[in-house]
Amino acid sequence: MDAENGTYLTVHHTVTDIELRLLMEAIYAQYNYDFRDYAITSQRRRVLHAMRQLACSSISQLQDKMLHDASIFMQLLQFLTIPVSEMFRDPSYYLALRQQVVPFLKTYPSLKIWIAGCSTGEEVYSMAILLREEGLLERSIIYATDINPQSLEKARKGVFPLANMKAYTENYQHAGGVRAFSDYYTAAYDAALFDKSLCDNVSFADHSLATDSVFSETNLVCCRNVLIYFNKPLQERALGLFHESLCHRGFLGLGSKESIDFTVYANKFEPLSKSERIFRKRQPL
Repeated sequence: MDAENGTYLTVHHTVTDIELRLLMEAIYAQYNYDFRDYAITSQRRRVLHAMRQLACSSISQLQDKMLHDASIFMQLLQFLTIPVSEMFRDPSYYLALRQQVVPFLKTYPSLKIWIAGCSTGEEVYSMAILLREEGLLERSIIYATDINPQSLEKARKGVFPLANMKAYTENYQHAGGVRAFSDYYTAAYDAALFDKSLCDNVSFADHSLATDSVFSETNLVCCRNVLIYFNKPLQERALGLFHESLCHRGFLGLGSKESIDFTVYANKFEPLSKSERIFRKRQPL
């Protein structure tokens, strides 16, 4: 009986993965969003969760609904791109940026920074605050990109739950913040509205690391906790975009569980802070 159960689960799992692949192909064909090279484990978990929330008995039924109703696809997109973010997340990363990268950035007359996979904007505002405190915000352009239009709209508004401010304040302080964090936002009801001037030089844009190309030369690329959701070919495609985008000796920041080791780009960057996943583009040989 155990063997039979094991066989059944294996077959069931395979059918689920077939349905998953078909769903991703359908999304790409109908809506031009490419999730085909996302890591299957997290993809499976997110789709099964979406299936339950959207009252579908199978992935195939979800696919059918999604193909015939764009509003269902937009709901599904929220599950496929679940934003998990906070301001000054991993404060030691921002402290390393402040201490080890900013001195180099100060030597440029103007700066272009790309925050790839910006989600609902927490990282964008964190970067803007850091740059303002270092006297760099006025001469910086920040490109904040994501594939989820609803997340980008939230990021543009700069409104975050007031209940999160205590944790964000602690992160900010540990990240080397030099002011009162509350200076940057106005509390109203249960929300915190961040200073609009922080985004005067921010360009929010729809961009897919799976299908789109480089759009500007940049001095710093931050793509944190995005690559972990990609399979290896898509990780390498994204790293290729970052390498191509970065200027001579530009900087790349990744998430705490991400690395360029064992990729074709491992020898094209040198670690500036290996523990904080901050790298610098090597000079070409």
